Amino acid sequence: MKWRELGIAIPVEGQRISLEGAWQNGSGGSAVVAPPHPVYGGSLNNPVVNEMAFGFYRRGLSSLRFNWRGVGASQGTKTADLECAVEDFRAALRYGRESSDGALIVGGYSFGAVTALMLALEDTTIEQLVLVAPPVQMLQGLKLESLTCRIVVIVGGSDPYAPVPELRGIFGRLQRGSVLAIPGVDHTFSTTGLSELNQLVSESTELGVDPV
Repeated sequence: MKWRELGIAIPVEGQRISLEGAWQNGSGGSAVVAPPHPVYGGSLNNPVVNEMAFGFYRRGLSSLRFNWRGVGASQGTKTADLECAVEDFRAALRYGRESSDGALIVGGYSFGAVTALMLALEDTTIEQLVLVAPPVQMLQGLKLESLTCRIVVIVGGSDPYAPVPELRGIFGRLQRGSVLAIPGVDHTFSTTGLSELNQLVSESTELGVDPV
């Protein structure tokens, strides 16, 4: 496979805005990856988001990264509102389904991981979630027990916002949930952990083909 990124525009249904996206063609199926918090600089160019997309691509999946409204070339007004984020993610998911045949994986980092969970709670056709460093505080109140899809959580062992014991307590009780920790890595993967993240994303993806 040859890594080739295409810039795209993702229309948000019912609104006169479109979101900036980046698409890589794979051999079958696709993965949609959400960036971290828009107010704190989260974008599709975030290194963690890039590594997630490449990990999926290594499994043969097409990958779609996108910018929240008001970020980069995305239209609209930047906001911290989770309902708006879910709406944006829903538009990206729709684009991914329409652009590729086969299975669809949903992923996200930090704020994007929480938004992915919220989307999966309303969309039971999602087959797998791959979540990186979902902040524990943002998980409160979500009825995760109703999820039936496979959920893989990847987190740094030194992440103060997503402590491994707490995440294992939350996701370990789910029917198909698991938590994978990368020792010595913080919430931002600022000094290390990106190559390990790429490998774990690729290895934990059930729906692609053999790694490349």
